[in-house]
Amino acid sequence: MSAEPPGPANGPESDAAAREAAGTVLVRVRSGLITEESVYGIVLVSGMIVVAGGYGATSWETFLGVIGTVVVFWAAHVYAGTVAGHGVLEGDETTLAGAFHRAVGRSLGFLLAALLPCFVLLLGALKAIDDSVAMWTALWLGVVVLGVLGFSAFTVRGSSWPVRIAGALGTAAFGFAMIALKAIIH
Repeated sequence: MSAEPPGPANGPESDAAAREAAGTVLVRVRSGLITEESVYGIVLVSGMIVVAGGYGATSWETFLGVIGTVVVFWAAHVYAGTVAGHGVLEGDETTLAGAFHRAVGRSLGFLLAALLPCFVLLLGALKAIDDSVAMWTALWLGVVVLGVLGFSAFTVRGSSWPVRIAGALGTAAFGFAMIALKAIIH
């Protein structure tokens, strides 16, 4: 019985490579989620919920409206990012495909940020929870997601705890503003 010699496939180097790969994935996830597009996505979803609630829409109608609007805004954002990022500057060799991939990666947070509130709206649409509960829960979830985005952005930058908390509250304030609008409209 001979033991396999240590090497990249089964030694300390492979552990380091795996940690580095995991770290790279985490950085990509963070950079895709902690963006202004993520904040815009949540604020857009919250605004759609407020408007739908003002018209007495059901969770199903709100869910469909939000999903449709988010997809159209995302596609427009990707298109604009592709056009703006494709060889605009003299000497810029960015290909159309490269600009497209960068725009998709940059705007991924726009789509992902909408997932949790939309999931709650879907629960209302499927009658797992009451329409009103679904709408309010989705709005409050938007506040939480905004707070997490703000906190995470300042954490990634190595800010102190008071600055992280202030960042979370500042970002969450946009969600609170939407809730105030909903309260005023009703």
